[in-house]
Amino acid sequence: MRTTAALAALAMFTSPVRAQRACVTEAEAEAFALVAMPQIIRETGRVCAGRLPTGSLVRREAGPFLAKYDAAADGAWPGARAALGKLSLGIADMLLGSDFARPVIVSLIVPQLVGRIAPEDCGTIDQLVTQLEPLPPRNVASLVVTSLSYLKAQRAKGQRVDVPDLPLCPEAAR
Repeated sequence: MRTTAALAALAMFTSPVRAQRACVTEAEAEAFALVAMPQIIRETGRVCAGRLPTGSLVRREAGPFLAKYDAAADGAWPGARAALGKLSLGIADMLLGSDFARPVIVSLIVPQLVGRIAPEDCGTIDQLVTQLEPLPPRNVASLVVTSLSYLKAQRAKGQRVDVPDLPLCPEAAR
C-alpha cells in the first residue's frame, strides 16, 4: 500500500502540468543527476555487457570509480530531495521524507534514461565515461545538466532531439 501511494505521489509531481508551473535551478538539477548517476552507470554496464569488454569502466559493478559516485549521490540527496519537493508542489513531501523515496525515484527514472541507449552506442558511451572518469562527479553532473539544457534548446528551435524534459527555471530565476 505504501508503494502504491508513493508511486501515485511521484506520478502527480512529475506530470507535465505540474512541471510547467515548477522549476529547479541548475544546482538542484545537478544534485538530482548525481543521485541517479551511480545507478545509471550500473544499468548502462548491464545494457552494454554484450558490446563491451569485461574490463570496461562502465561494466564495473564496484571499485573506486563507482564508490566516488555513490558517495557523491549520498551527499547530493538532500538537494535532490528539496528539488523534487519543489516540483511536487508539496504533494510528495511525505514520500520524500521516507527512507525508501530515493531508491523508488531512482528506479523509476533510470530505466527511462538507460532504455534510450542503442546497443551500437555502447562503445562511444564507454569512451566518454572513460574520458570523464578523472573529473569529480559534481563536474560530470554539471556537464550532463548543461548538455541536456542545450539539447532542450535545440529541440525548441525545431531540431529533432530525443531528450528528457528538464524543468530548469528561466535564467532570471536561477
